[in-house]
Amino acid sequence: MALAACAAPFKADVSRFQSQLPAPAGQTFAVVAEDPKLSGGLEFAQYAGLVQDRLAKLGYTPVEDPAKASLIVRFDYGVDNGRERVRTTSAMSPYWGPWYGYNPYGFYRPSRFGPWGGPWNYGWYDPFFDNGIDSYTVYTSGISLKIDRAADGERVFEGKAEAVSTSNRLQYLVPNLVESMFTGFPGNSGETVRITVAPEKK
Repeated sequence: MALAACAAPFKADVSRFQSQLPAPAGQTFAVVAEDPKLSGGLEFAQYAGLVQDRLAKLGYTPVEDPAKASLIVRFDYGVDNGRERVRTTSAMSPYWGPWYGYNPYGFYRPSRFGPWGGPWNYGWYDPFFDNGIDSYTVYTSGISLKIDRAADGERVFEGKAEAVSTSNRLQYLVPNLVESMFTGFPGNSGETVRITVAPEKK
């Protein structure tokens, strides 16, 4: 069962909000790190390049100097330390295991992400179901994307994409989360959609 879980795709939940996001024509943008500690890093530059490419394909014009951009795109990403997930092999039910109330949407670095980052909810344990279990580690990953007008600092877009998977490799997770963010971009304001992301190739 654990091997099957590793091969399964994970679902990315994407929430987006917008307010007068400018049409691409004539708009320049620069991607900057939401977390100053990531600024200037090679890893951030690689993932920021993914965001830049997607916005460029939509018709926005990238610039290197934020001072010359009409839109400032603030980008962040991360993955938590993982939690053990338990499944029963009991024939009593294919849906319930000994752990109840599992909440896959606890997020990483809640101090930075505020109300949409929260602790994991482990639920409660019922030994009635504990007659043969398998366990494996799952990780919660996510990205945050915010777009501000450079002229007055007004926020015109913000979105987040989160996923629970058996991989903690940012090199795999971040590109897929960026793809999820830009699927149907900018989306309907206030709507959360679930997008299936392909499993990691072994």
